[in-house]
Amino acid sequence: MPPVRTITHGPRHHWFGYYDKFQFDPTNRYVLGMEVPFENRTPHPEDVVKIGMVDLKDNDRWIELGQTVAWCWQQGCMLQWIPGTKSQILWNDRRGDRFVCRILDVETGEGRTIPSAIYALSPDGKSAVAADFRRINDVRPGYGYAGPADPHASDLAPRDSGIFRVDLETGETELIVSLADVAKMGTIPGDPPSSIKHYFNHLLFSPDGSRFLFLHRWRFPNGRRRTRLLTANANGSDVRIVDDNGYTSHIIWRDPRHILVQSEQPSHGVANYLFEDKQQGEIEVVGYGKLHPGGHLTYLPGNEWILNDSQPHRVTRNQNPHLYLPRTDRRVSLGEFHSPKQYTGEWRVDTHPRASRDGRLVCIDSPHTGEGRQLHLIDISGIVG
Repeated sequence: MPPVRTITHGPRHHWFGYYDKFQFDPTNRYVLGMEVPFENRTPHPEDVVKIGMVDLKDNDRWIELGQTVAWCWQQGCMLQWIPGTKSQILWNDRRGDRFVCRILDVETGEGRTIPSAIYALSPDGKSAVAADFRRINDVRPGYGYAGPADPHASDLAPRDSGIFRVDLETGETELIVSLADVAKMGTIPGDPPSSIKHYFNHLLFSPDGSRFLFLHRWRFPNGRRRTRLLTANANGSDVRIVDDNGYTSHIIWRDPRHILVQSEQPSHGVANYLFEDKQQGEIEVVGYGKLHPGGHLTYLPGNEWILNDSQPHRVTRNQNPHLYLPRTDRRVSLGEFHSPKQYTGEWRVDTHPRASRDGRLVCIDSPHTGEGRQLHLIDISGIVG
């Protein structure tokens, strides 16, 4: 197995969250993270999380940078390095009854606030798209933020809620895809449209910034959810239904025209598929039998290797980050990391593997050392070269 180093320690707990953001700075020296004094309960509106970074070249020193009260267990506060910058980061926070975004230069200490929370950044770092975190919190605890209630909670598909474009330089915000408009596109045959509650989640720009993807989800009164994958131009136009089987989960762009998706298709059942970004486009199964179908998918730089993980095993509760090389059908395990049974549901700890900018290091979240959730560094340079 490749060498593993724990880079944060108790008694406080540390993690990063989702897998599709820059956790490493451009030099691969600093690793972003969050710090919290408790675990295993739903966040309250006034629970503070500390924002910081680990200096990998100074004995893994924790450097505190800020704080937030707008966060969740699975995706944190959207903390990340801003693309195209050397030392700027951002994260979501709350000011009064409004969710906002804090931008900080970690070298100069200069900061500013954007009057809107963000979800995903464009590759040039100048704009973002955002979902309505109030609505997400109402329909999917663990992914939204505690605090202001959803003003459209009784509306199944509100016209004033959906996906917003945010200018990170001016703070200007505009609604570009509404829930009402996407709901009019219909749902999966057999789903009664009059009783389902619509929301958007998991937004991500394409590598060239021309389009973004998002999951259109709806919840039935009994709590059951269905999902389909859609894409749109950066301005919200040309909305396409790419995968409408109802099962779509973890997703990542391979290139500006293809998306790797955890889905369920007639050819191989539940597996990972490469979708063409078009309606009724080509679909190709990827890594069947070797690339875990329930994991969090990313491509290492160069798009040769796929980084993935697994859910806790039903007996051992071990999680298995791994690499997969499609051109040779090669799978390489990065270790087995135990997740105690108290880490389930909303406050589970998925490893969510994230790669460094040069693709030679991987950082995961895991509670396997007995100190609660902490950050762990895996050196994969001996595997990927």
